[in-house]
Amino acid sequence: MFDAPADAWYVWIGVALASTVAVGLATSLPRAPPPDAAGVADTVDTVAAADHATTAGHPIAAERVKVGPYRVWLRDDAATGHASFAYGPVAPVSRDTALWDVLRGTPPDAAFGSPTAFRRAVAAARDRTPEWRSVDELTVRAVSWEGVDVTLVG
Repeated sequence: MFDAPADAWYVWIGVALASTVAVGLATSLPRAPPPDAAGVADTVDTVAAADHATTAGHPIAAERVKVGPYRVWLRDDAATGHASFAYGPVAPVSRDTALWDVLRGTPPDAAFGSPTAFRRAVAAARDRTPEWRSVDELTVRAVSWEGVDVTLVG
């Protein structure tokens, strides 16, 4: 008795609009969860919190990664995930630098002439703007040399 007649034009327009909104909402939902940035941050924090020199690796299950002094971002087709470091700042390391050699196992005194040069390189790495990179594994190393304590990530 209080229903709208089924042949009313506004009922059909309302149903069409509701259907369009439902389809749009369903297609905008992500198809997969974002990459696990928290797992990467946990690995970095574990190394940074260690009492002695430590090295660890973490496989990356994302297309791109970006590391900053206080945060890590992972990106793939579905979404972008990010997490903060509890034990920051870290020093994001670029390839083909002396810090890269230290990250890969070279002692700091063999890669740098003095602790001051090491300290400057760490400060420069922290000040660099983070960039998206393609990697399969992230390496983390805690290094201490002549009063310079740093966690290298690359």
